[in-house]
Amino acid sequence: MWWFRDSGFVEDRWIATACLTKGRSSVFRFAFGLKHLGRRTLMALPLALAACGFTPVYGPVGTGSALQNQVLVDEPSTEEAYLLTRHIETRLGRANTPRYALGLTVATTEDGLAINALGDITRYNVLGVVDYALRDTISGAVVTSGQVDNFTGYSATGSTVATLAAERDAQERLMILLGDQIVARLHAVALPE
Repeated sequence: MWWFRDSGFVEDRWIATACLTKGRSSVFRFAFGLKHLGRRTLMALPLALAACGFTPVYGPVGTGSALQNQVLVDEPSTEEAYLLTRHIETRLGRANTPRYALGLTVATTEDGLAINALGDITRYNVLGVVDYALRDTISGAVVTSGQVDNFTGYSATGSTVATLAAERDAQERLMILLGDQIVARLHAVALPE
């Protein structure tokens, strides 16, 4: 029998323990802290979540379904804003008759990280911050607003063309990260009826 266990037990963290036996498939048990939960507890977990008002995001009454093809993202004014808008519309769909409008303010900065012996910067971090506000188009009220931030990096050790391509790729990756954070936060909001 082989046991694989995370050696760092922390009280607030789920820890997966897998038991592999000869000729059998894996059996996974999840533990919270040091207490192991049995199979019956894991089977009852979906019922407990349903009883406390848990609804899947993409279920029939979830916020994922309520936002799908219902959000009009404001027209982008920069390349970064365009990349962010494109990703959010990919995730939420493009609205023909929008119920909600999403306003975005994108700000990015670039920091040099690594400097070689000649004084050339060979690695950059691209930092991004987006302020967003979801408005109800019927009432004009702001449903939710907030700020997300993230970063990504790229190497500047290649040719000029390779460095420019790496910079563009880093900006696109950053906008995907920020867009995913915004969509996740929008899915967590209780929407008005």
